Amino acid sequence: MKILADENIAFASEAFSKFGDVTLMNGRKINNASLKHCDILIVRSITKVDENLLNGTRVKFVGTATIGTDHIDFEYLKENNISFADAKGCNSHAVAEYVFTALLKTAVEKNIELKDKVMGVVGVGNIGSKIVKLSKALGMKILMNDPPLKRLTKNNDFVPLEQIYDADIITLHVPLNLKGIDRTVHLFDSNNLNKLKGNTILINASRGQVIDNFALNKIILQKNLTGILDVWENEPNINLELLQKVFIGTSHIAGYSLEGKVNGTVMMANAITKFLNNKSKWVPDLPAVDKQYYELDENDKLEKTLFNLFNHIYPINEDNARLKNILKIKEHERAEYFDTLRKNYPLRREFNNFTVKLNHAPHFQNEKPINILKAFRFQIRKN
Repeated sequence: MKILADENIAFASEAFSKFGDVTLMNGRKINNASLKHCDILIVRSITKVDENLLNGTRVKFVGTATIGTDHIDFEYLKENNISFADAKGCNSHAVAEYVFTALLKTAVEKNIELKDKVMGVVGVGNIGSKIVKLSKALGMKILMNDPPLKRLTKNNDFVPLEQIYDADIITLHVPLNLKGIDRTVHLFDSNNLNKLKGNTILINASRGQVIDNFALNKIILQKNLTGILDVWENEPNINLELLQKVFIGTSHIAGYSLEGKVNGTVMMANAITKFLNNKSKWVPDLPAVDKQYYELDENDKLEKTLFNLFNHIYPINEDNARLKNILKIKEHERAEYFDTLRKNYPLRREFNNFTVKLNHAPHFQNEKPINILKAFRFQIRKN
């Protein structure tokens, strides 16, 4: 059994070698020739899986260790009896933690109190539903938009996109749909971006094409929008003018926690096991967490206290600085630099690995703020 996998899949060789001979390769360089003798292909979002890639190969199973599937030609797979699996939900906690670390940084630096602010969540699946839960824990008001989910559930809590434009904060968590009634390509185009209130915080950690980057670049300063972008159109050749205008810009790494990556690998290994009717099971052995304990003894506002805690675990501004350093890179080297940021991403652990010691933090001496920490999956130790 011959397996080809993207080299950026965590523990790929260790996990997949239980099923056959594993070859690792740069995802952008995987092509038809490299698959001539392969039976199984495991990719990430940068590899377009279609007839051009698979025609004439013996590949009978394709997996993507990602939550998005817009790079997969499902019709071709079905027509050629090729099995498929994705990793939906694998990094949902990581993305939620990214969103709120970025949001708290914004709140601290712009002196914003999040309580009673209106959070507009576009896409309420694995990630969006977590954003809703955490926003409520912080006392924020919620507007939810998800037309497919509204049709499925008949839930009137979902609102039209037009109502989302009134939110103070808008965060996007939709798949990239290229056509149909739920098309999301340029969902936020020039027309819709112009409907946003001035000073809106706009977060995109879904797919770059959901926002028209050219249009956003033209309007972001006019409406004083606070842009937090983890995803970009035309990656890795991103809009550098827009990058200079956003408050936080990162290199498509919102979901890049160690747990998120490993969850994707586990899901792929389990899918291969099922495909092969094999009893092999891969159980990852994760490294111990560094600086596991955090003592909460501050007298700052809630937002500052929470940001200091989150930033202790995930210093998001380092990701922001690393991407904005691309402006100093020679033009012909920028695309490779963007990909290198993703390939060599530093170790990042999720919040549930950490224990908060409550010492003398006035905001955290009653149940409600403690419940905020619990909502973010922190372990709590009272002194």
